[in-house]
Amino acid sequence: MHKFDLEFWQMIDKLMESHEIVIDRKKGTRHPRYHDYIYPLDYGYLEGTVSSDGDGIDVWIGTSDEKVVKAMISSVDFIKGDSEIKLLYACSDDEVQMVYEQHNRSDGMKGILTLRKL
Repeated sequence: MHKFDLEFWQMIDKLMESHEIVIDRKKGTRHPRYHDYIYPLDYGYLEGTVSSDGDGIDVWIGTSDEKVVKAMISSVDFIKGDSEIKLLYACSDDEVQMVYEQHNRSDGMKGILTLRKL
């Protein structure tokens, strides 16, 4: 792994350690505006952080016992006209794949997956 890649993930770890995860959308609940979308995992944000949309950095929370950010999705949302990152925390390989597919399921949103080399 390149030195700068390692330092990037270390910075992500520092963010996770110093900011609480707030789950505002529980697994199985519907999106507040897009009612046909049901969250496949818990979803929230890091309290006290700011992403490009002005809200906290988004976090998908999986079910793995390994409590680490395993991947990140860089997404572009044509409908909202924004781009941001989504951290995948405590996600199994299957959950990482599921979230990746969720961010690429429509013509209006696309995402690129960056896996962490653990």
